[in-house]
Amino acid sequence: MKDPVSLIVCGVGGQGILVASDVISIAALNAGFDVKKSEVHGMAQRGGAVVSAVRFGKKVYSPLVTDDEADYILAFEKLEALRALPYLKKGGVCIVNDYELPTLAITLGKETYPENIETQLREKAGKVYIIRALDEAKKLGNPRTLNIVMVGALAKLFDHEGYGFDESAWHNALTKRIKSKYIELNLKALRVGYELISL
Repeated sequence: MKDPVSLIVCGVGGQGILVASDVISIAALNAGFDVKKSEVHGMAQRGGAVVSAVRFGKKVYSPLVTDDEADYILAFEKLEALRALPYLKKGGVCIVNDYELPTLAITLGKETYPENIETQLREKAGKVYIIRALDEAKKLGNPRTLNIVMVGALAKLFDHEGYGFDESAWHNALTKRIKSKYIELNLKALRVGYELISL
């Protein structure tokens, strides 16, 4: 196993990035790891870029993920995946929600939304998974479960790597971070996300 494991969670305000990184962190603690988490930059207001770093392992000394250090990028929006790409180590893994949200500058015509984002990601990443997480969240009846659908996809990769996150680790993390009336819905979202990744 990589030690420590470094992860960047990114997107825009209102997508639940910080909740997702909290759930991942709590699940990692439940799995017996030392964990450090930080919000790297950005504001959590709706529409603003948000980036959070999570690191876990036998012993983690710093919460910060520097350039070319992240093993995983979990991106809730395609442009934010591209912005986070410098953090990814060569051969790392990207899980990207197939969703484009133009920035204000793009909306005003001062910039254009980048083309070929997936191609640029694949030039550095070992694996890129583009998933329709928002569509799946909407099918569940609540688009706000997007973040947990994304976490479910990550959980599948963690299982594949043998990190030892069992179902109870995720269930407990959700109960600690999600309101009780939404637990069952978010457990469904986690399972849906898990099935979106084909290995």
